[in-house]
Amino acid sequence: MHLNYEFKARTARLDELEASLQAKAPRYAGEDAQTDTYFQVAHGRLKLREGNIENSLIHYVRHNIAGAKQSDVILYNHEPSPHLKAALTTALGIKVVVEKRRRIYFVDNVKIHFDRVAALGTFVEVEAIDSDGSIGIERLREQCTEWAAFFGIQADEYVSESYSDLLLKAEEAE
Repeated sequence: MHLNYEFKARTARLDELEASLQAKAPRYAGEDAQTDTYFQVAHGRLKLREGNIENSLIHYVRHNIAGAKQSDVILYNHEPSPHLKAALTTALGIKVVVEKRRRIYFVDNVKIHFDRVAALGTFVEVEAIDSDGSIGIERLREQCTEWAAFFGIQADEYVSESYSDLLLKAEEAE
Protein backbone atom coordinates (compact mmCIF):
# COMPACT_ATOMS: atom_id res chain seq x y z
CA MET A 1 0.00 0.00 0.00
CA HIS A 2 1.19 3.50 -0.65
CA LEU A 3 0.01 6.83 0.63
CA ASN A 4 -1.27 9.67 -1.52
CA TYR A 5 -2.19 13.18 -0.55
CA GLU A 6 -4.16 14.69 -3.39
CA PHE A 7 -6.59 17.25 -4.68
CA LYS A 8 -8.86 17.59 -7.65
CA ALA A 9 -10.16 20.91 -8.97
CA ARG A 10 -12.63 21.76 -11.69
CA THR A 11 -11.09 24.31 -14.05
CA ALA A 12 -11.90 26.15 -17.23
CA ARG A 13 -8.15 26.99 -17.47
CA LEU A 14 -6.88 23.50 -18.27
CA ASP A 15 -4.60 24.50 -21.16
CA GLU A 16 -3.29 27.53 -19.24
CA LEU A 17 -2.44 25.41 -16.18
CA GLU A 18 -0.71 22.82 -18.32
CA ALA A 19 1.35 25.51 -20.04
CA SER A 20 2.35 27.01 -16.67
CA LEU A 21 3.56 23.59 -15.49
CA GLN A 22 6.30 23.67 -18.15
CA ALA A 23 8.22 26.14 -15.95
CA LYS A 24 8.80 23.25 -13.50
CA ALA A 25 10.47 21.05 -16.17
CA PRO A 26 8.09 18.14 -15.64
CA ARG A 27 8.50 14.65 -17.06
CA TYR A 28 5.67 14.09 -19.54
CA ALA A 29 4.34 10.52 -19.45
CA GLY A 30 1.87 11.06 -22.29
CA GLU A 31 -1.83 11.31 -22.99
CA ASP A 32 -3.95 8.37 -21.93
CA ALA A 33 -7.47 7.52 -23.06
CA GLN A 34 -8.72 5.85 -19.87
CA THR A 35 -11.79 3.84 -19.01
CA ASP A 36 -12.25 3.45 -15.25
CA THR A 37 -14.80 0.77 -14.37
CA TYR A 38 -15.92 1.09 -10.75
CA PHE A 39 -17.25 -2.02 -9.06
CA GLN A 40 -19.74 -2.50 -6.25
CA VAL A 41 -17.72 -3.01 -3.05
CA ALA A 42 -18.50 -2.83 0.66
CA HIS A 43 -15.52 -0.65 1.63
CA GLY A 44 -13.75 2.12 -0.27
CA ARG A 45 -13.65 2.16 -4.05
CA LEU A 46 -12.40 -0.45 -6.49
CA LYS A 47 -11.75 0.47 -10.10
CA LEU A 48 -10.20 -1.19 -13.07
CA ARG A 49 -8.29 1.35 -15.14
CA GLU A 50 -7.82 0.50 -18.80
CA GLY A 51 -5.70 2.80 -20.91
CA ASN A 52 -2.92 2.97 -23.43
CA ILE A 53 -0.44 4.07 -20.69
CA GLU A 54 -1.91 2.94 -17.37
CA ASN A 55 -3.58 -0.40 -16.68
CA SER A 56 -4.26 -0.98 -13.00
CA LEU A 57 -6.65 -2.44 -10.51
CA ILE A 58 -6.93 0.20 -7.81
CA HIS A 59 -8.56 -0.02 -4.40
CA TYR A 60 -8.61 3.19 -2.42
CA VAL A 61 -10.15 4.76 0.64
CA ARG A 62 -10.55 8.52 0.63
CA HIS A 63 -12.98 10.83 2.39
CA ASN A 64 -15.17 13.12 0.31
CA ILE A 65 -13.90 16.48 1.52
CA ALA A 66 -13.03 19.53 -0.55
CA GLY A 67 -9.37 20.41 -0.89
CA ALA A 68 -6.37 18.16 -0.45
CA LYS A 69 -6.92 14.90 1.37
CA GLN A 70 -5.26 11.61 2.21
CA SER A 71 -5.93 8.57 0.05
CA ASP A 72 -4.85 5.07 1.06
CA VAL A 73 -4.16 3.14 -2.13
CA ILE A 74 -3.51 -0.44 -3.12
CA LEU A 75 -2.38 -0.47 -6.75
CA TYR A 76 -1.96 -3.57 -8.87
CA ASN A 77 -0.49 -2.96 -12.32
CA HIS A 78 -1.43 -5.58 -14.89
CA GLU A 79 -1.31 -6.41 -18.55
CA PRO A 80 -4.63 -5.62 -20.26
CA SER A 81 -6.95 -8.63 -20.28
CA PRO A 82 -10.69 -8.91 -20.82
CA HIS A 83 -10.72 -11.86 -18.40
CA LEU A 84 -9.92 -9.69 -15.37
CA LYS A 85 -12.76 -7.29 -16.16
CA ALA A 86 -15.15 -10.20 -16.78
CA ALA A 87 -14.27 -11.82 -13.46
CA LEU A 88 -14.69 -8.58 -11.51
CA THR A 89 -17.95 -7.74 -13.29
CA THR A 90 -19.39 -11.19 -12.62
CA ALA A 91 -18.30 -11.26 -8.97
CA LEU A 92 -19.03 -7.67 -7.95
CA GLY A 93 -21.19 -5.91 -10.53
CA ILE A 94 -20.42 -2.58 -12.17
CA LYS A 95 -21.25 0.61 -10.29
CA VAL A 96 -20.33 3.15 -13.00
CA VAL A 97 -17.90 3.65 -15.89
CA VAL A 98 -15.87 6.86 -16.27
CA GLU A 99 -14.32 7.78 -19.64
CA LYS A 100 -11.57 10.39 -19.76
CA ARG A 101 -8.57 11.71 -21.62
CA ARG A 102 -5.71 12.36 -19.23
CA ARG A 103 -2.41 14.14 -19.84
CA ILE A 104 0.07 12.85 -17.25
CA TYR A 105 3.14 14.62 -15.84
CA PHE A 106 5.54 13.98 -12.97
CA VAL A 107 7.67 16.37 -10.92
CA ASP A 108 9.68 14.25 -8.48
CA ASN A 109 7.11 12.25 -6.45
CA VAL A 110 4.18 14.41 -7.57
CA LYS A 111 1.89 13.22 -10.37
CA ILE A 112 -0.16 15.89 -12.16
CA HIS A 113 -3.16 15.07 -14.37
CA PHE A 114 -4.99 17.33 -16.78
CA ASP A 115 -8.31 15.57 -17.34
CA ARG A 116 -11.13 15.89 -19.84
CA VAL A 117 -13.90 13.73 -18.40
CA ALA A 118 -16.87 12.74 -20.55
CA ALA A 119 -20.12 14.32 -19.29
CA LEU A 120 -18.29 16.18 -16.48
CA GLY A 121 -15.81 18.67 -17.93
CA THR A 122 -12.17 19.58 -17.29
CA PHE A 123 -10.14 19.08 -14.13
CA VAL A 124 -6.62 19.28 -12.75
CA GLU A 125 -5.58 16.63 -10.26
CA VAL A 126 -2.41 16.58 -8.16
CA GLU A 127 -1.22 13.48 -6.31
CA ALA A 128 1.74 13.69 -3.95
CA ILE A 129 2.81 10.05 -3.65
CA ASP A 130 4.79 8.25 -0.94
CA SER A 131 5.26 4.74 -2.31
CA ASP A 132 7.72 3.49 0.31
CA GLY A 133 7.10 5.50 3.50
CA SER A 134 10.16 7.73 3.06
CA ILE A 135 8.38 11.07 2.53
CA GLY A 136 5.68 11.23 5.19
CA ILE A 137 2.21 12.70 5.33
CA GLU A 138 3.31 16.20 6.40
CA ARG A 139 5.55 16.67 3.35
CA LEU A 140 2.85 15.29 1.05
CA ARG A 141 0.38 17.78 2.53
CA GLU A 142 2.89 20.63 2.01
CA GLN A 143 3.42 19.58 -1.61
CA CYS A 144 -0.32 19.73 -2.32
CA THR A 145 -0.51 23.18 -0.73
CA GLU A 146 2.44 24.35 -2.85
CA TRP A 147 0.93 22.99 -6.08
CA ALA A 148 -2.51 24.47 -5.35
CA ALA A 149 -0.84 27.85 -4.85
CA PHE A 150 1.26 27.41 -8.01
CA PHE A 151 -1.87 26.71 -10.08
CA GLY A 152 -3.90 29.43 -8.30
CA ILE A 153 -6.65 27.03 -7.26
CA GLN A 154 -9.53 28.84 -5.56
CA ALA A 155 -11.54 27.26 -2.71
CA ASP A 156 -14.67 26.97 -4.85
CA GLU A 157 -12.78 25.01 -7.56
CA TYR A 158 -11.94 22.04 -5.31
CA VAL A 159 -13.94 18.89 -5.92
CA SER A 160 -14.61 16.66 -2.94
CA GLU A 161 -15.89 13.59 -4.78
CA SER A 162 -14.49 11.08 -7.22
CA TYR A 163 -15.38 11.22 -10.90
CA SER A 164 -17.51 8.13 -10.28
CA ASP A 165 -19.61 9.94 -7.65
CA LEU A 166 -19.95 13.03 -9.83
CA LEU A 167 -21.08 10.94 -12.78
CA LEU A 168 -23.61 9.02 -10.68
CA LYS A 169 -25.05 12.32 -9.40
CA ALA A 170 -25.27 13.66 -12.96
CA GLU A 171 -27.08 10.48 -14.09
CA GLU A 172 -29.53 10.74 -11.17
CA ALA A 173 -30.28 14.39 -12.03
CA GLU A 174 -31.37 13.43 -15.57
